[in-house]
Amino acid sequence: MAVIIFDFDGTIADTLAAIAEIANRLAPLFGFSPAGPEKIKFFQTLSTQQLLQQSEISVFKLPFLLRRVKTELRREIQQLNLIPGVRDALIALSNEGHTLGIVTSNSADNVHLFLKKHDLADLFSFIHTGTALFGKSKVLKQVLRRNQLNADQVLYIGDETRDIEAAQKIPIRVVAVSWGFNSHQVLMSKKPDFLIDHPNELMQIVTQLEGVKCSR
Repeated sequence: MAVIIFDFDGTIADTLAAIAEIANRLAPLFGFSPAGPEKIKFFQTLSTQQLLQQSEISVFKLPFLLRRVKTELRREIQQLNLIPGVRDALIALSNEGHTLGIVTSNSADNVHLFLKKHDLADLFSFIHTGTALFGKSKVLKQVLRRNQLNADQVLYIGDETRDIEAAQKIPIRVVAVSWGFNSHQVLMSKKPDFLIDHPNELMQIVTQLEGVKCSR
């Protein structure tokens, strides 16, 4: 049995357009220019560090912006959709007896509201939220300690370069997904253990890893 930890935004929930719209709406308040479709597409080719360097957002204002975005997102979260194919993948993994969890920088309220809306809350054994943009490795370590998990039991699923980097610091195996924020090319450059284009590939990976364990 594997423990499979998911990022939330862009991995399970299709929140990219909503977050971009909220950020653009808040742009005058926080002193940066709104981003149109072409600029957003360009941002998707950058690592998280490169994105922050290219953006006009002050590092001092960034935590306040992120908090405000999460607050604004709460009003829309129940109208947003699942990533196509994710529901079937989550149900299949759960039915095989794997433990599912979420680690996200989004708010717990937003995650719970979304999962309840889509009747998925019962599939997850834990949901852990943290606020730091680059603090996911610490949060993941806390989750492993709290749930008494060995790193070799865990598979982490995320859509951004910072997800890959966080998993590699521990280290735990990481699956990068190309249907979220970052592009296939920039995700590949970070050398994840796996890089997939559709949620139905997750079961194949977990089955493969379980097979490797059984053959040892």
